[in-house]
Amino acid sequence: MSYVEVPGDQVPIRMWADPATVESAALQQLKNVSTLPWIKGLAVMPDVHFGKGATVGSVIAMQGAVCPAAVGVDIGCGMSAVRTSLTANDLPGDLSRLRSKIEQAIPVGRGMHDSPVHPERLHAFPTAGWEDFWSRFGSIAEAVKPREERAAKQMGTLGSGNHFVEVCLDTEGAVWLMLHSGSRNIGKELADHHIGVAQGLPHNQNLVDRDLAVFVADTPQMAAYRNDLFWAQEYAKYNRAIMMGLLKEAVRKEFKKAKVTFEPEISCHHNYVAEERYDDMDLLVTRKGAIRAGSGDYGIIPGSMGTGSYIVRGLGNDLAFNSASHGAGRRMSRNAAKRRFTAKDLEEQTRGVECRKDSGVVDEIPGAYKPIEQVMAQQGDLVEVVAKLKQVVCVKG
Repeated sequence: MSYVEVPGDQVPIRMWADPATVESAALQQLKNVSTLPWIKGLAVMPDVHFGKGATVGSVIAMQGAVCPAAVGVDIGCGMSAVRTSLTANDLPGDLSRLRSKIEQAIPVGRGMHDSPVHPERLHAFPTAGWEDFWSRFGSIAEAVKPREERAAKQMGTLGSGNHFVEVCLDTEGAVWLMLHSGSRNIGKELADHHIGVAQGLPHNQNLVDRDLAVFVADTPQMAAYRNDLFWAQEYAKYNRAIMMGLLKEAVRKEFKKAKVTFEPEISCHHNYVAEERYDDMDLLVTRKGAIRAGSGDYGIIPGSMGTGSYIVRGLGNDLAFNSASHGAGRRMSRNAAKRRFTAKDLEEQTRGVECRKDSGVVDEIPGAYKPIEQVMAQQGDLVEVVAKLKQVVCVKG
């Protein structure tokens, strides 16, 4: 489908979703966003659902302003994936050992490493900027300064919620490694700090929703937020790169005889801000639950822990600010999922996947998410499918 245009206040709301299927609270949030004086465009992805301030699955383009809540509290959250030289025939019938090895290599939940992991040990990525990155910790908000040691030990860890590490098969039988995580606790604390600062600024006092408080250009508050935002986005990128290095290491050890090799990694943020130009305007484009899908850009769109995921290539649709969905998107809240489903339902819906099947992850049950095939069908003018993946191992926090 192409988009449906819904009237907004300052700008129209372009929706790659059927408005009739979007919850009323999310539609109201979109209309609220359209009232912001600085807004120049609003694109809505097919995985749209209610969020804090701004919906998840929205792309907001503003001139001279940025809204921290429209980024989300997990700054820089995103995906990484890599195709390996392994095939389905290389995998054992019982994948529980492989899952256990991954869980041993990558701390999950609130866990952290006993000591910081240096990327040099993993050959995870060029380390030229690593020391500079950490040296800039001294320039970020005083409120998070006591968290430096924790941030260092959480680098290369998964977290909880919808974050995951997976081993997948594509339709040709090739084994892929895939993971989803962001800037961990340090990103959340930076986001919470700056949202609080923004809400206290005079120009935000008459907004329809205080969670839409913005920073405006050429102010010290904007400068401070941009500094911390881009640092946290870098943290998230490094976090995924180190996790992928740890994951590759675990797979190499588990499949020594196969001498596993890996293709170049695909990686993308889906909670972030980028400086982009549209209609001869320099804009700050916020993607909250959306990936960049410029012409030729590779991206990753996951489903749920029992369905599958897609590797995609962007088609460069300017009307969507060169964006696409970040996943299937929730169709019910976590609390609603816990009320509706049981551990037995989870076991049934994740049949064939080596994963947790206990009550602690019932809120991540596939039934709590929109059908990924439907979401993909709604954005055929935004991305093309490169590979379809189905997980065989899923590690959750």
